[in-house]
Amino acid sequence: MANIEKIILKMKNQPNGISPKEADKVLTAKGYRFARQNGSHRNYINDNGDVITIVANKNPLKKVYIVEILNRIGEKN
Repeated sequence: MANIEKIILKMKNQPNGISPKEADKVLTAKGYRFARQNGSHRNYINDNGDVITIVANKNPLKKVYIVEILNRIGEKN
């Protein structure tokens, strides 16, 4: 779990340098699961029905996606 915490810290300090693979690891660790992919967008859903959409083929992800992930997992900056 230490690796996930390092990625979250990186998300807070350097939100413009996060890859989709890193975002996937964090979302999976925080209770989200991959639901479906529609074109270049991947949807993740948790047990409460909360859906997060990220771009799958954009590296690095835009800051807006990272901020949204942090807000949804309770790690507001």
